[in-house]
Amino acid sequence: MIEPNDIRKRNAALCLLAQEKFSVKPTSLSSAMRKIGRRLPKRAHENAKILAEAEAQAGHPKLAMMMDQKKIDKAERELKLALEAIDPADRRKGMVLSILGSVAFSLIVVFAALMIILRWRGFV
Repeated sequence: MIEPNDIRKRNAALCLLAQEKFSVKPTSLSSAMRKIGRRLPKRAHENAKILAEAEAQAGHPKLAMMMDQKKIDKAERELKLALEAIDPADRRKGMVLSILGSVAFSLIVVFAALMIILRWRGFV
């Protein structure tokens, strides 16, 4: 049988890891995953759902006896691996590079349009 406090501690540790990697301030694992959104794969969200349901069921004595310990352990392990694989510095760097790429493309398009207009008017 799984202890309710054990599952709460596991989910709290995963919430802290999510807070560290994504700078979210969750109150529970499900709210953390909602705030993270598409930044994690679908499989990680499914594992978080399994853990949230396990936490809810752990408080009920009869439901706690029916929970699958191996499934919960596997879900926790996979979610922890997915969260640990995230590098916040790399995410920030990628976001900055994406913005710079958009700005550079826009400048190239504006410059090309300017050259076309000047050529069309006969100045170049």
